[in-house]
Amino acid sequence: ADMEELFDAVVTNSKFLYSSFYGYTNQNVIDFFEDAGVPVKIERGNRVFPISDHSSDVIRALEREMKKVGVKVCLNTEVKSVEAEKGKFNKVVLKDTTIQTADACIVATGGLSYRSTGSTGDGFRFAENVGHKVTQCFPSLVPMETKEPWICELQGLSLRNVEAKILDGKKELYKDFGEMLFTHFGVSGPLMLSASSFCAKAIGKTPLKLSIDLKPALTEEQLDERILRDFAEAKNKQFKNSLNHLYPAKLVPVIIERSGIDPDKQVNEITKEERRHLVQSTKALTFTLTGLRPFKEAIITQGGV
Repeated sequence: ADMEELFDAVVTNSKFLYSSFYGYTNQNVIDFFEDAGVPVKIERGNRVFPISDHSSDVIRALEREMKKVGVKVCLNTEVKSVEAEKGKFNKVVLKDTTIQTADACIVATGGLSYRSTGSTGDGFRFAENVGHKVTQCFPSLVPMETKEPWICELQGLSLRNVEAKILDGKKELYKDFGEMLFTHFGVSGPLMLSASSFCAKAIGKTPLKLSIDLKPALTEEQLDERILRDFAEAKNKQFKNSLNHLYPAKLVPVIIERSGIDPDKQVNEITKEERRHLVQSTKALTFTLTGLRPFKEAIITQGGV
């Protein structure tokens, strides 16, 4: 994508990244790997991958390039602290008390997510130790927990082409369209992971309202007409047996309960007012978001240096 699109995708303070993004562009990164013997392809969502689909090819290319320029790699060498003197980097103290000195030190340890890679938050401690300010950290691009106990009934259900809105009182924190997944604790999937970035700070202070429009392509009037057509075809059926064309099977009992319509009621006896409740339940299926899943399930860390 072009630079403007990249900056638009940065949730907070994109100006901070201007010099980085222009100093070494996304095209520079692609060229670097192509020149290093890793041809790439662009997939759905403008994501760039090696043509081979093997991450090991990326690792090997980096190792080759490091060797070329004489980088010395010290494995199994835990850093105890990074120290400065008079505002200038001074030394790295290792766990075995060995000291490493250099002209400069780059701390690139990652945040608190993906701990299996050794990313345990040490970098924040190192940065603070030499005078950098570290803000509060939150898990981000992470599933979210909901209050409703019946969410378990929807576990494993994946919804496509739905619209999600997250509200803090009347304030809209997030609105987008895409794919989501219900789990035993709450909600996940691409749409919900993206949403977590926009509500990480608010979700800890107050429960937020998640509203899902199951049929965003239809207005309330169009949806009512669609329901009427379905009801006309199933006029001798009970309400609970008339919804399979409109919703996934796992969602039917939840929609019935939220609509307030007696599941055993004959379809031809359902009133206009009851249909209105069904339409509203479909256009705004609501949940209460109570928290984020832990860092070990997060893709990135929000906040930091």
